[in-house]
Amino acid sequence: MKKENVQVGFSLQGIKTEQYAVFEEHYSPKKEVGLATELQFKLDQKSRQIAVFLGFEFSQGKKVFLKIVVSCHFIIEENAWKSFIKEKGTKLIVPKGFLAHIAMITTGTSRGVLFAKTEGTIFSKFIIPTLNVTEMISNDASFDITHE
Repeated sequence: MKKENVQVGFSLQGIKTEQYAVFEEHYSPKKEVGLATELQFKLDQKSRQIAVFLGFEFSQGKKVFLKIVVSCHFIIEENAWKSFIKEKGTKLIVPKGFLAHIAMITTGTSRGVLFAKTEGTIFSKFIIPTLNVTEMISNDASFDITHE
């Protein structure tokens, strides 16, 4: 089965720091640091937007000392949006390759936001590492379409 590489027209419409917190009392320079990552996609049908929410928690033991959640909002070109509509107009199916692409953009954006917020502090050494987002996104995303 031949796989097509479909081009999706889109543009970045906005960036938002959804959450940012530092708990200095939970940090010790002598302890090992863990990193948890959370990835979500949300849809705004009216404006043809897909938002990527990416969260990172730096922790030691079970205590989080640094947390950030950043969202990037992408508007999808009309013809590309229409090509995502499937199942007689009841579902919007977004290919995992495109999701990985916008998740990678959001990862880099999150890295920059975190650095800007921690610059000049002891926490600036905690940099979001490179991620293989294709491993985090195993399937196309399916969203129910609501008709108003």
